[in-house]
Amino acid sequence: MSDQTLYRRLGGRDALASVVDTFYDRILADDELRPFFEDVDMTKQRAHQTQFLSAVAGGPVEYDGENMAAAHEHLDITHEEYDAIAAHLDAALEIHDVPADDRETVLTAVESFRDDIVTIDASPA
Repeated sequence: MSDQTLYRRLGGRDALASVVDTFYDRILADDELRPFFEDVDMTKQRAHQTQFLSAVAGGPVEYDGENMAAAHEHLDITHEEYDAIAAHLDAALEIHDVPADDRETVLTAVESFRDDIVTIDASPA
């Protein structure tokens, strides 16, 4: 593995912005997830997500978005929906030829926010 940061291995800001575009294109095409973004300014959302992924990948940016729990508490996101979003992120990274090890590193970093994002424990009865 390279001495480069994950951010550099992923290709930097422009490459991450492309991944984010693919990620949201996939989410907006998903009938189950699209409703979460109906009233969202997607230009701002894409920029925000690019900043977030850049920060978790060790890039030269600090995430200055809202606290994760506060930003998601009103959305009633389940573990199943979180998993679907993570799967779209993994697919977007793969489409952009991100190696499996680096995809796993990104997904592990994002996974650390699950408890702040998931607000509904929709365990089967």
